[in-house]
Amino acid sequence: MLDTLITSKTRLKLLLKFFLNSNSSSYLRSLENEFEESTNSIRLELNRFEKAGLLKSYFKGNKKMFQANAEHPLYTPINSLLIKHLGFDSIIEKVICKLGEVKKVVVVGDFARGMDSSIIDLIFIGDYINKAYLSELIEKVEKRIKRKIRYLIYKEVEFKEYNNNNKIESIVLWKEEDLKVMQISK
Repeated sequence: MLDTLITSKTRLKLLLKFFLNSNSSSYLRSLENEFEESTNSIRLELNRFEKAGLLKSYFKGNKKMFQANAEHPLYTPINSLLIKHLGFDSIIEKVICKLGEVKKVVVVGDFARGMDSSIIDLIFIGDYINKAYLSELIEKVEKRIKRKIRYLIYKEVEFKEYNNNNKIESIVLWKEEDLKVMQISK
């Protein structure tokens, strides 16, 4: 859907890379390898984004690093649009609110690194999560968003230990406080 609005594949890849995870940073040559595209087309888009203030840059040694400018007024709307494009909003609406005691859901894998993929890797964290119901709902959401979802379930203590040992790159998709805010605003 988004590729109809944004016709440049390079531009779309850069948006996914930098605007899904604001901590994601990269330099031109690494993007060339990751995207398997010429440095020229990537450089043009990076310069456009930087000139518009959507990306900020800094030097790390002799490499010019790029990172999303989370202070830009369009950062949040672009991030929200990408989340909807990937179907993460459907996961929240259809799955999380009906599962039991979910404390947090994080995205890991390719999406956490800012790369598009046909597979969404999620970790559900909570002390009581209805696994049978989760499996049933995931199947429905996969059909709706036309992507495969792989998931793991951890208790809070297990996840802290796992995260301390592995230092995984992740994006918090949802946390218990978000549900409380939604309930208050209704």
